[in-house]
Amino acid sequence: MKTAAKKPDYILFDRNTRAFIYNMQTNAVQRMLDFDYASQRETPSVGAIINPTGSDGLVKFFFGPREVLLPVYKSLKTAAEKCPDVDVMINFASFRSAAEATLEAFALPQIKTVAIIAEGIPERKVKELIAKAKELDKVMIGPATIGGIAAGAFKIGNTGGTLENILDSKLHRPGSVGCVSNSGGLSNETYNIISRNTDGLYEGIAIGGDSYPGTTLVEHLLRFEKNPAIKMLVSLGEVGGNDEYEIVEALREKRITKPLVIWVTGTCSKAFKTEMQFGHAGAKAHGETETADAKNKALKDAGAFVPDSFDDYDSLINKVYTDLVKEGVITPAPEPQIPNVPVDYKTALQSNMIRKPTNFICTISDDRGEECLYGSKTISQVVQEGLGIGGTISLLWFKRLMPQYASDFIEMCLVITADHGPAVSGAHNCIVASRAGKDLISSLVSGLLTIGPRFGGAIDGAAQMFSEAYDAGISPAQFISGMKKKGINIQGIGHLIKSTHNPDMRVSLLKEFALNNFKETPILNYALEVEKITTTKRDNLILNVDGCIGICFADLLRNEMSKEEADEYISMGALNALFVMGRSIGLIGHHLDQKRLKQGLYRHPWDDISFLSE
Repeated sequence: MKTAAKKPDYILFDRNTRAFIYNMQTNAVQRMLDFDYASQRETPSVGAIINPTGSDGLVKFFFGPREVLLPVYKSLKTAAEKCPDVDVMINFASFRSAAEATLEAFALPQIKTVAIIAEGIPERKVKELIAKAKELDKVMIGPATIGGIAAGAFKIGNTGGTLENILDSKLHRPGSVGCVSNSGGLSNETYNIISRNTDGLYEGIAIGGDSYPGTTLVEHLLRFEKNPAIKMLVSLGEVGGNDEYEIVEALREKRITKPLVIWVTGTCSKAFKTEMQFGHAGAKAHGETETADAKNKALKDAGAFVPDSFDDYDSLINKVYTDLVKEGVITPAPEPQIPNVPVDYKTALQSNMIRKPTNFICTISDDRGEECLYGSKTISQVVQEGLGIGGTISLLWFKRLMPQYASDFIEMCLVITADHGPAVSGAHNCIVASRAGKDLISSLVSGLLTIGPRFGGAIDGAAQMFSEAYDAGISPAQFISGMKKKGINIQGIGHLIKSTHNPDMRVSLLKEFALNNFKETPILNYALEVEKITTTKRDNLILNVDGCIGICFADLLRNEMSKEEADEYISMGALNALFVMGRSIGLIGHHLDQKRLKQGLYRHPWDDISFLSE
């Protein structure tokens, strides 16, 4: 996957921005995806969910009318490796662990912005986070924030409220206004005011109500000042602190030149005889200069547009906007068509206005179209392109079309494992069940249930055992002595009848094919060195057919996919599945043979009594 594209320093979020969601916040994720779809983004803005108390996996969500699978990782580091294009983390951790999770995100070079939702983080820790963010040139929004939104591009968590409110506030497409406030609740109200009195919001940020926000009002206003797409500024301050005086200074120094409409809330505090705290930790005046009235006066004197009261806030925003349109600074864009965002099931069965969760997840085949798909190919393509059994298995088991040599090797394994005579446990059980009058399925299952380390099931065990030894870098001699000390037999080594003097032709065929056709065979080469040592002890301690298939297949998978993915397939039992599938062919033959023999149906020249088991 591509890494995050370089953006100008004044752009935090755009239509390509993707984020990690820290903690399992499914409602927030779904709201983000609904916003993405309404904004006509091509890809979901959520790259992955970090669930530190869970395990890696996949979770279903809706993206418009269809379901998508989003990855869940236990580790933020793993998520970063898997999703290098993600550069934002939305931190829903509790106030107890939010600081540690944020520091972990700061340590990742690809993460540029972290939004901290939690309230109540100790101020000492917040100060440390702010210092670290400045040191590493990161942007921290919050704590105690609802987040922010780039209209028509990206939104943080629950910013903007419900989808209905987002569409009513025209947040599904960009306007010309940059807005920043302390309060998350008031920010949503402000976005609505902006939508009714201007061409809409371009970007909005709620910095949070704590005494020490990660970024300040003026820092975001200065970003908006640099952004040519933003033509006017809107802000809401609050009683307490001195952040608004930084805006005053920026106005006087002409670092902010775009028209700014701002109101500092909390003017009613003068009606109280004692100091009052208005909800937020920082919303409390500790002197005359920190009162809302003093700040509003200073801002107005510095050139900001300040209403007489909040009741006049909307009309003043409209006046400033209207003047900019008359001056030609803003040219309102035509309204785009809003896509139909699906609602719950039973609303409109045949339209894109429905959603119904699937009962099962399948990622290998699809029968919903005119023709069934195996992976990305129709059955017609599979047949017409001559992919055969090997190609079909590669599509359905490994979710990709393997090269021809891999398909040929798969088919060779099926041929070689199809049967091993009537005396082995699986065939014996199948024959007994058939002679007892059982049907084909019952007879087949009776034989298959004997598969294990002593009958075919050593394929996965050998692949895993030799792969781990090779990866650990231990010598063949050390591997053998180590297994002997543990009292563990080396899976894939040893045969009851075959030996160096009476080699197993099946193993010879497999080795020859792998050595001549595989890109690399490091694990097979390692196993052959092990065999050289074991056969000096006893000549029947050879690499057997199960071991050879498993080891060669481990090399094949690593040639065609990452080591991690190859190891996952081995651990899931995919290689033993080769034996199951191949041996099923032979067991079905034994069942049919017994039925034919029982009925006295000798129809073929090979119906010779000498084939029967003693």
